[in-house]
Amino acid sequence: MTDRTPFFAGLTLGLAGGRNRRPNQKAAHLRPVYPPRQENHDMVADQINQQRQRIDEIDRQIVDLLNERALCAMAIGRSKNAGGLPEFAPEREQAIIDALERHNQGPLSGQSLRGIFAEIISACRAVQRPLRVAFLGPATTFSHQAAMRHFGSSCEFAPHRSIIDVFHEVERSHAQVGVVPVENSSEGQVSVTLDLFLESDLNVCGEIYARISQVLMSKEAAIEGIQRVYSHPQALNQCRNWLARNMPMATLIESTSTAAAAQKAAQEDGSAAVGSILAARQGGLNALAIDIQDNPHNTTRFFVIGRQKCPPTGNDKTSILFVTHHKPGMLFSALKHFADSGINLTRIESRPLKNTPWEYVFFIDMAGHVEDAQVRQVINTLDEETRLLKVLGSYPMGEPEAWNGAEQAV
Repeated sequence: MTDRTPFFAGLTLGLAGGRNRRPNQKAAHLRPVYPPRQENHDMVADQINQQRQRIDEIDRQIVDLLNERALCAMAIGRSKNAGGLPEFAPEREQAIIDALERHNQGPLSGQSLRGIFAEIISACRAVQRPLRVAFLGPATTFSHQAAMRHFGSSCEFAPHRSIIDVFHEVERSHAQVGVVPVENSSEGQVSVTLDLFLESDLNVCGEIYARISQVLMSKEAAIEGIQRVYSHPQALNQCRNWLARNMPMATLIESTSTAAAAQKAAQEDGSAAVGSILAARQGGLNALAIDIQDNPHNTTRFFVIGRQKCPPTGNDKTSILFVTHHKPGMLFSALKHFADSGINLTRIESRPLKNTPWEYVFFIDMAGHVEDAQVRQVINTLDEETRLLKVLGSYPMGEPEAWNGAEQAV
């Protein structure tokens, strides 16, 4: 028998040899399958090695170009310091990403390209001076993940216990920027953040949309052994139906954060936590179930806050707040100015005005930049017609993430 003997020789016995063959059944027809020739293996191996050598060559070129880019960034940093200019320029970073996406011919997706260049920009920014980013902590929360995704990993990330602490950290210049949640697609507005803008002089200089993929994590190997589930109240609310359906006997216990819940789950037998996949991995916990949120497209929008103002990019959004006079038709009159000017409003929220019962402050997001003529004209008109008007900031318009489940959150 040579190396060209068909593989089917032994397989035909059961089908055509008799015991398993029914009366009048014809033998099954099997196409011969021959083992690949050694020369085919060698040819494929040669092709792979050639492509790998080409990749190695390209990687060396990439490293050289990245270091050249870093040297340019260092020179820019020196010029900024000499001219007293802010180190962080979100409009410039957004312009880089937008231009590269327009240039991209594939096969890399736009999302992949954004992730790659977020890290490149982050590393080049760090050779000037690492950007310090304050966020609502502790580490591994969704605020932390949003900050890492937006600014890249080459930053100093400073977790804080409350949203007001994030504001104070940036106001005192202990951090250049802060990341705070402003609204969630399931839970609505984050009222603490909105209220703080009434008192703070910080500007909104960016926005981040982060898909929230909730994960059930535990040191246990299976759901059946779980008696308690810890998490932040908002995370528990986002998964309430799933938990009731799949773990009806488990006790739900609120914690100060999803990260604190993960720590509890790591310490206690028979316990689990709801939180991010990053928290599960860093805590050495098993991901027993992923994407357990009741809303499959659960998304949180974050504001990037800082002291600087962003110049126009051509694809901007502006956030304002105002308080109308307490007279009939004043809100309608204010909103009509936007409609008459053809300005698209992307969000309208109201909050009770503190220390003034039954009066409200309105928060509005609109397409456009405060330096655009139409936007500026409407804002000037509102300034004359309202009791209070404040421009929170104009900033590059964020782009909602594509949804790839829990892995997308890392």
